[in-house]
Amino acid sequence: TSGLLVVAKTLTAQTDLVRQLQAHTVSRHYLALALGRVERDGTVDAPLGRHAIHRTKMAIVRAGGKEARTHYTVLERFARATLLECRLETGRTHQIRVHLASLKHPLAGDTVYRGNKCGDARLDAFPRQALHAWRLALRHPDGGAEMAWESPLPEDFAKLLDQLRQDSVQ
Repeated sequence: TSGLLVVAKTLTAQTDLVRQLQAHTVSRHYLALALGRVERDGTVDAPLGRHAIHRTKMAIVRAGGKEARTHYTVLERFARATLLECRLETGRTHQIRVHLASLKHPLAGDTVYRGNKCGDARLDAFPRQALHAWRLALRHPDGGAEMAWESPLPEDFAKLLDQLRQDSVQ
């Protein structure tokens, strides 16, 4: 995953950031290129935990899983993929990847949760999961000022979107 992340430089800042995360007041927005046609905006509310067999993977775990909620909005549709904005209400390991895969719309380039290839060589060959943390907003731990940052798409992701848009025009 490319994009933004926050790092606390002091124990006081870390404690405050953990409290903000627990209160769901940190705003985290991602751009995700999901395979297939996502028909409408939605929310996945499904608890996550370690996969029962493949311990390096995460999975939806109804009994004993941790609360996980991902809101997604359709931004743009292509022939074999959909660009989504995902907003995390919780922040679990691999949350967006697992939630989108559970909808049968895994991320382009995600070899762990994708399963079958989609048939578009560019999407199938994308060398990493097509997920970018593009906007982050929180209250500064020292003073409480509202802070927000945005990160432009990296070149590889932007180029893939440009190629998909070209196909839509032709």
